[in-house]
Amino acid sequence: MRLFAPLLAVLLIAAPAWAGDLAVTVVTVAGKPVPNAVVMVRPAGFVARGPIRFPWAYRMAQKNMQFDPFVLVVPVGAEVAFPNLDEVRHHVYSFSPAKTFELKLYSRDETRVVRFDKPGVVGLGCNIHDDMTAFIRVVDTPFAMKTGARGEAVIRDLPAGAATLTIWHPYMKTRGGEISRPVSLPAQGSVSLQAPVELRTPPLRRGGY
Repeated sequence: MRLFAPLLAVLLIAAPAWAGDLAVTVVTVAGKPVPNAVVMVRPAGFVARGPIRFPWAYRMAQKNMQFDPFVLVVPVGAEVAFPNLDEVRHHVYSFSPAKTFELKLYSRDETRVVRFDKPGVVGLGCNIHDDMTAFIRVVDTPFAMKTGARGEAVIRDLPAGAATLTIWHPYMKTRGGEISRPVSLPAQGSVSLQAPVELRTPPLRRGGY
């Protein structure tokens, strides 16, 4: 099975405001879009200047007896807030090598904060409610994004040249839940790729997948 199939590769010469954009659409082998996949690009020889920052909130709420969002992308060094928005108490924990921690029972409208200082996957659970699961993907590249409902993530303003594209999903049927391949990025314009992946059946969650 070809893990990546070129869908479109077009250089848009009249697009000086964009410096190499990459649009990745993640789908199942049956062609259905895959949300909550994390797309990461690591340009060869690129070194980030200063701390990595993303425009979304570093926040993993407990809401309606589930974690929200199901997958959160944060950079190394990020401090993530864990607010409890439910009427009941929660006890958040992780045994993941990238970050092991425990937030003992706390109540509605209380918030705890955890700093994530190592790249990798952090699986979350609640000691009180077994069907509460979520994941934090801690990344060491500023070029990262999560796919939306249509399975697409667009990463903009990438430096031209060789790079490594990695796609991760908590239920992907591969070692570590991820696949990687080399890509070549244009100096201007955009490249679009489609990535078929095979997923295992997720555990039943009360709030749905």
